[in-house]
Amino acid sequence: MANNGPKADRYAVVGHPVQHSRSPLIHQLFARQTGENITYELIDAAPEDFEVAVRGFGAAGGKGLNITVPHKEAAFEISTERGEAAERAGAVNTLSFQPSGTIRGDNTDGVGFIRDLKINQEQAIAAKRVLILGAGGATRGILAPLLDEKPAEVMLANRTIERAEALVERFQAPCDFIACRFEDLSDKEPFDLVINATSAGVRGEDLPFPTSCVGSLSFCYDLAYGLKGTPFVTWARKQGARKAVQGWGMLVEQAAESYQIWREVRPETAEILAKMTV
Repeated sequence: MANNGPKADRYAVVGHPVQHSRSPLIHQLFARQTGENITYELIDAAPEDFEVAVRGFGAAGGKGLNITVPHKEAAFEISTERGEAAERAGAVNTLSFQPSGTIRGDNTDGVGFIRDLKINQEQAIAAKRVLILGAGGATRGILAPLLDEKPAEVMLANRTIERAEALVERFQAPCDFIACRFEDLSDKEPFDLVINATSAGVRGEDLPFPTSCVGSLSFCYDLAYGLKGTPFVTWARKQGARKAVQGWGMLVEQAAESYQIWREVRPETAEILAKMTV
């Protein structure tokens, strides 16, 4: 029997790789909760194919895209108009195809991360010593909102220092904001909050972070997530961290912000989080 109802609006997530993404499930649950008629797909696009994939999706009537690794900076470049958070980050994780033919870029990573950290995880940021591991697009998305919370110190460590120094220069901070290499952390005291924004360990290699940066009072947060856990969370727990969590909460919260941009309604995230592996 033919379905004569209104055609569903199309959305998708673009990444490389992307098959592990839980975004389709999350947005399907959002749609069910809010009564919106949408579909949500996975698009695997290598960097050289990213622009063609984005423009092709929009030309075929797609309404919006979530952008994940490694395309967030490329998504910034392809956007013809941008929200404030995207401008501050220099990275985009949410694209909206406008009726005028323009592409709007937003970044919901930062607000999603802060919301998960402060509300779901009940972790304070103000006056804390913070370590961020990695200086790529994921870090760009969370830096400005994190600095707005007024931590006492932020150490930004990267395998190569030049990329970290560029971010320190870009994001003028009201606190001590210092770039360093991973090995420079070996003489530092344990941090209050340790955020992993790298993919280190996913291929089975040893993590390059000195163990001294994590102690019994450290709260460790991996921006990544996995059904079987992540190497960073396993490593942090071995170092005796007070608590170590994956980025499921950030994933759901940033998705809810994207959904609100697209559909003008914000889903309740608690019931969705309860369905995710944490």
